[in-house]
Amino acid sequence: MVEFIKKREYKRCINCVMDTTDSQIKFDEKGVCDHCSLFYKNSLPYWEKCLSDSEGLQKKINKIKKSGKGKDFDCIIGMSGGLDSSYLVYLAKKVFGLSPLVFHVDAGWNSDIAVSNIESIVNTLNVDLFTEVINWEEMKDIQLSFFKSGVSHIDAPQDHAFFATMYKFASKYNIKNILTGSNISTECVRNPIDWMYFQSDSSQLIDIHKKYGSKKILNNFPTTSIIWHKFWLPYIRRIKVFAPLDFVPYSKKEAMKFLQENFNWKPYKQKHFESRFTKFYEGFWLPKRYGFDVRLVQFSSLILTKQMTRDEAIKELSKAPYDEDTISKEIEYVANKLEISQKELLEYLDIPKKSYKDYKNQSGIYKLGSQIFRLFKLGMAAKR
Repeated sequence: MVEFIKKREYKRCINCVMDTTDSQIKFDEKGVCDHCSLFYKNSLPYWEKCLSDSEGLQKKINKIKKSGKGKDFDCIIGMSGGLDSSYLVYLAKKVFGLSPLVFHVDAGWNSDIAVSNIESIVNTLNVDLFTEVINWEEMKDIQLSFFKSGVSHIDAPQDHAFFATMYKFASKYNIKNILTGSNISTECVRNPIDWMYFQSDSSQLIDIHKKYGSKKILNNFPTTSIIWHKFWLPYIRRIKVFAPLDFVPYSKKEAMKFLQENFNWKPYKQKHFESRFTKFYEGFWLPKRYGFDVRLVQFSSLILTKQMTRDEAIKELSKAPYDEDTISKEIEYVANKLEISQKELLEYLDIPKKSYKDYKNQSGIYKLGSQIFRLFKLGMAAKR
C-alpha cells in the first residue's frame, strides 16, 4: 500500500488559505504557496488576455454559429443546476445568441434544488434539454466499489459518467462545440491530486470495480479516456471545448444575484452541492476520513481573484464543514440510496486508506499530455 500522505509540520500560505493538508504543496521563502505562484505566473496573465480579447471572443462565437448553420444546435452545454453551468446557459443563449443543446446527466443523485434550477433556466430561456439517465444498478455498484477500495476520490464515478456521456453524445450527433462552465474566476486553484484524482481515468475506474464490484461486467456504464477526449475528439473529430466564462467579467456573487432575480434560481450552501452525493462526499466524507476540506481550494480561488478576503476565508474555515443534524440526514439518505445500512456506510470511514497509486492508473499519460500541451502551448497547462 502506498503511504497516503506524508507527515509534515503544519503550515498555511500567507497569501491564500491552502495548507499542508495538500501533501504536495510548496512554499517560497516568504511563505507563499505554489498554488498562488502558479496563478500569478500562468493563470492571471492568460485570464487577463482572455478578458481583453473581445475581438477574439466574437470570432469564436461567429465560428460556433457557422458550425451549426442549418442544424438545430451549434453547441452543447452540460448543465448540473449549479451556478457556473446555469449562468453559462444564459450567457450562450441571451448574450452570445447561440443555439445550445442543454445536456444533463442524471446519475441518481440530483437534489430537488438542482432539478428546480435546471427547469427554471431551460423553461425561461426556451432552450432544448436532453437528459441521459445512467443505469442506477451499475452506478450504485461502482460507487460501492470505490468506498471499499479505500481511495479518497469516491465521487469519481459520478464525474466520469458526466463527462463520458456528454462527449459521446456530442461525437455521435456531430456537435462540434462543447461549452464548459469551468472558469478561472472561481476555480483557479485546483484540488490536490491526493484529494481528487483525475476522474476521467477509465483504467482506474475499471480496475477498482473489477476488484470490489459485484457486477463483473458493465454493459451500460459510459466510460471515456484521456486520449479519447484530449486527442481524438479535438484533433481528429474536430470537437472543441470552449470556456466562455474566462472571456467575460464573471463574479460569483453577482452571477448568483442575477440568476436569483431573473430565473428564480436557488443557491446552494457550497459549490457542487447540487448533487446529494457530492454534498455528502465533500461536506462530510473528505474532512471526516482524511482531514481534506475542499473549502480551502474554493476560498483560495476567490481570494486570488479578489472576491473574498483571506480573513473572511479563515473565519468561515473556523466553522465545521458540516453540522451534525444535517449530516445525519445525508448519511441516512446515502445509505438508503446505496441499499446498505448506515452502520456499513460508516464502517468505510475506518478501512485502510489507499491512494490512486495503489490501483491501475494513467497518471503517466496525464503528465506526458501536460508536458506536450505546455511544449506546443495548447491551452493553459500548469505544472505542480
